[in-house]
Amino acid sequence: MPPWLPEPGYGDLAGERRLADAQVDTIRRWVELGAVEGDRSDLPATPRIADGWQLGEPDLVVKLPRPFTLRAGGEDVWRNFVIPIPIAEARYVRTVELQPGSTRYVHHAIMAVDEMRSSRRRDEQDEEPGFEGMDMGDAHMPEGSLLGWTPGMLPFPGIEGSAWRLNPGTDLVLQLHMMPAGQAQTIDPVIGFYFAKSPGTGAPTYVLMLDGDDAIDIPPGEQDFVVTDTLELPVDVEVLAVYPHAHYAGKAVEGFAGLPGGDRRWLIRINRWDFKWQDVYRLRNPVPLPKGTTLTMRWTYDNSADNRHGPTHELKRVVAGNRSSDEMAHLQLQLRLRTAEDRLTLQEAYFRHLLGKNPRNARILYGLAGVLKDQRRWAEAASQYRAALAIQPTHVGAHVNLGAVLVGQGRVDEAISHFLTAVRLQPDYAGVHYNLGLAFSYQNRLEEAERHYREALTANPNFAEAQNNLGLVLAAERKLDEAIVHYREAVRLLPDSADVHTNLGTGLFARGNVEEAVTHFRRALAIDPAHADARRNLSAAIGAPGATRQPSKP
Repeated sequence: MPPWLPEPGYGDLAGERRLADAQVDTIRRWVELGAVEGDRSDLPATPRIADGWQLGEPDLVVKLPRPFTLRAGGEDVWRNFVIPIPIAEARYVRTVELQPGSTRYVHHAIMAVDEMRSSRRRDEQDEEPGFEGMDMGDAHMPEGSLLGWTPGMLPFPGIEGSAWRLNPGTDLVLQLHMMPAGQAQTIDPVIGFYFAKSPGTGAPTYVLMLDGDDAIDIPPGEQDFVVTDTLELPVDVEVLAVYPHAHYAGKAVEGFAGLPGGDRRWLIRINRWDFKWQDVYRLRNPVPLPKGTTLTMRWTYDNSADNRHGPTHELKRVVAGNRSSDEMAHLQLQLRLRTAEDRLTLQEAYFRHLLGKNPRNARILYGLAGVLKDQRRWAEAASQYRAALAIQPTHVGAHVNLGAVLVGQGRVDEAISHFLTAVRLQPDYAGVHYNLGLAFSYQNRLEEAERHYREALTANPNFAEAQNNLGLVLAAERKLDEAIVHYREAVRLLPDSADVHTNLGTGLFARGNVEEAVTHFRRALAIDPAHADARRNLSAAIGAPGATRQPSKP
C-alpha cells in the first residue's frame, strides 16, 4: 500500500490510508513478542481487487499507437505519449480511468489534452513513441480538472453535474514516470473515457496553482530553504482537492487558508515529502472559503547530504526547472465556484498575481489576455496579446487570439495579418485557417474564405464550425448542393446547435425539400424557442405550396 504522506489533523482528506496509534502499538507489541503466528482459522478472507475497469465499462477506450519498450537501466524515465482521440463529434467527459500497463514500473501518470497538435509534432521528431521530459508543452489539463494516477489511487468518478468538452481532433498526452527496470519491459497503458450527455448544470470548477518556482535557488548543503506563495480570493469558493508537487529536494509542504476573521483553515500538511509517492488529495467534504480569504503555500527544501531522497553524487545548486534534478514549488487547488462570472473574476486575479511576480512571461500575459477576451474587454485583451508577442513573436496562439480580438473591434485587415503570420508559423493548424475563413467572409472575399475553410477541414475533418461556415460561403456562392453536404456534416457533429439546424433547413427549403426543411426548423426551435430565423423560416416552409400543414409551434 502506498504510504500516506499528509499529517493527521491538517485537512480532512478522503481515502486516508493510515494506521491508528492503537493499531501501530499492537503491531509493535506483536513484533516485540517475537511476531508469533496466530491461528490461521482466525484470518479474515483475503480482499479481492476487481479486475478490469473500476468504474465500469468506459464509453471510449484509447491506447498507445504502439507499446513502449522501457529499456533496462538505472535511471527513472519521464515520457509523454501522444494518443489521438477517435471521436467524430464533440463529447463531454465526466471522468477518465487509467490502466497504467505496469503497476510495477509505472510510478505515476499525468493526463492532459492538446487541441493544437503541437505534441504530435514533437512525437514525430522522436524515433520512439512519445517524447522525453517533464515539459508537456501546449498540452494542458482540461479546465477545472486534475487528471492523474498513482498506485493505490481510487479512480475518480467525477463531479456531479460537471463535465469538460472534448473536441474532435484533440490528442491525449499521457506523461508516465517509469522506474528503472533490470530487464527491458513492455509498457502498454490503456485509458477509458466516461462521457456525459452535456456539460451539466453544476457550478463551474477551476484549478488554481500557487507557485513559488521564481524563488527557487537552493545552495548546496542548505537544509531548510523555504519558498511561499499567497493569493487573496476575490470571490467565494469551495476547495475540492489539493495536489502538491516538488522533486527530490522537497522536504515539507503546507497549504492553508487565512479566513477574513483571522482564523486558519488547514488544507494539507506533509512533514516528510516523498517525490516517489505524490498524489492528488481530495477533501472528504468541500471546504467553503469566503471572498477575502488568503490562500498560502509553503514549501521547505533540503539540499544537504542528510536528505534521504537527495542525489548520491556531489551536491550542487538547485534551481527551478522541469528535470527531476531541478525543483518545483507547486500546490494546485481544485475549486468550485458559484457562477461562470466568478470564475472569470478569479482567473483574472490569478493571472495578475502571476504577472506581478513575472511581468515578462509570455505564457502569463497570454493567459491574462484570454480572460479579458472572454469578458469581451477587447482593448485590454489586445494590449496583453501584443505584450506577449513582444516577448515571444512566434507565439501562434497569441497571433490567432489577437486576430480574433481585432475582428471583434472591426479591424479585420489587421486581424488577417496576424492570422497569416500564424499560418506561416504553423501551416496545419485548423483553428487559424478557420479564423481566416471568418475574416475573409466579413470582407465578402468568398473565394479566399472558402479556401481557408477547406484548409481547416483538411487539417481536421471533424471541425463542426468550419463545416457549417463553409456551407454558408458555398451557399453565398450559389453552390447550394455542396453547401447542403457540409451543413449535414455540421448537424452530425453539432446535433444540439439551433443555428446549424436552421442553416441546413434553409438550404433544403431553397432546394425544394420542404418536408425535411420543416423537420430541421422544428428541431432548431426545440433547442432554442426564441430562434427568430428558425421560426420565420418554419412559417414560410409550412405555407409553401405542397407542404404538409402542421402547427407552427415545435
